[in-house]
Amino acid sequence: MCGAELKVIGKKLVRTEVEFIPSKLKVVQVLQEVAKCTNCGNEGSENPKDHFQKAAVPTSVLPHSIATASLVAQVMYQKFAMGIPFNRQENDWYRIGMVLPRSNMANWTIRCSEEWLAPIYNRIHEELLKCEVLHMDETRIQCNKEEGKQASSDSFMWVMRSAACEEIKAAFFHYSRSRSGDVAKQLLQGFHGYLTTDAYSAYEKAENIKRNLCWAHCRRYFIESIPLDNKGKEISGSKGAEGREFINLLFKVEDEIKELSYDEKKEKRQEASRAILDAFWSWVEETSAISTTNENLTKALNYAKNQKKYLETFLEDGRLPISNNLCEANIKPYAVARRAWLFADTPRGATANAILYTLVESAKANILDVYEYLKYILEAMPNTDFKNHPELLDKYLPWSKDLPEECRLNHKHKKCFKK
Repeated sequence: MCGAELKVIGKKLVRTEVEFIPSKLKVVQVLQEVAKCTNCGNEGSENPKDHFQKAAVPTSVLPHSIATASLVAQVMYQKFAMGIPFNRQENDWYRIGMVLPRSNMANWTIRCSEEWLAPIYNRIHEELLKCEVLHMDETRIQCNKEEGKQASSDSFMWVMRSAACEEIKAAFFHYSRSRSGDVAKQLLQGFHGYLTTDAYSAYEKAENIKRNLCWAHCRRYFIESIPLDNKGKEISGSKGAEGREFINLLFKVEDEIKELSYDEKKEKRQEASRAILDAFWSWVEETSAISTTNENLTKALNYAKNQKKYLETFLEDGRLPISNNLCEANIKPYAVARRAWLFADTPRGATANAILYTLVESAKANILDVYEYLKYILEAMPNTDFKNHPELLDKYLPWSKDLPEECRLNHKHKKCFKK
């Protein structure tokens, strides 16, 4: 190089990077303007008294509190969508500059759930009961201060989910101290249609339903009966494996017909699935007649025989699923997060859990940004006259077409570049 001046003649892209910008807190002071009439109170005025008027101010999500819609929504999002319990959040809020005790977060969650989210929660339940095909399941929850029960005893979270064939996509969680059939009857009051569940007898108490049992549950019983060697591998040639293969064929048929119309699915099931079922029931009878010391196999065979009627319900309608996996997929985030937060302290807290998981899982089912959706509700509901006009709640349902664009995920997907 001779040392002469250099002139830029072009640019070359070296790499693309994504920079993380940490979240920040901002203190906002809300001021209200007060105006005074320039005429009232003056000599000669029709109104001898001074007139003052205050400007309208949006209602706070929690009056007399530092809580805002965005702050409460973030607390809720972290726990119910990301599975981060309040005690861990407490440390993270301190890291970014705020002392926010877990007791405050719990109180905010309960109060906002009761005041602003519960009306939407109840409307979701009402809309689900109008469906023709539903899923249901239940899982445990520990509530420490449930009257008349020990802190270590189990209460239950019931979960209702609209089937894939339904226009609305929603999951509904309901807290109950009991797993009795009366709870199922109450939750399903007004529903007239097919209900996909496991074989739990409590659902028999529900009126005007047609039960459709889950083949995935039946398959699990046969899987549990398969003997294993010292290395944990299946021993080939077992009757449990034979039973599993029959059921796998049913799922294979479902995979092959998943793109067909419901009428075409019904027709194909009557052909292919019917033949598999006939062979399976013959195998069940033959195997049941063989003496065995495998208690799990006996249990699997008895389960299949006892539930034959409801296990065949899916043949009646192409809309019916052959498993309850869709409902279990909504329960899984709850079950995983429960390992971290362990229990609800009070029934109010347990009910708040049900409300939040309902909104979060329903938002996910409708491809919404969970945080933005919760924030939008907490901003809008305090300023909505939903008590006198309950029809206004429909615009806040997770499948509503009136939700603002920022609540939807599909407009802000970011690609991770690999160079």
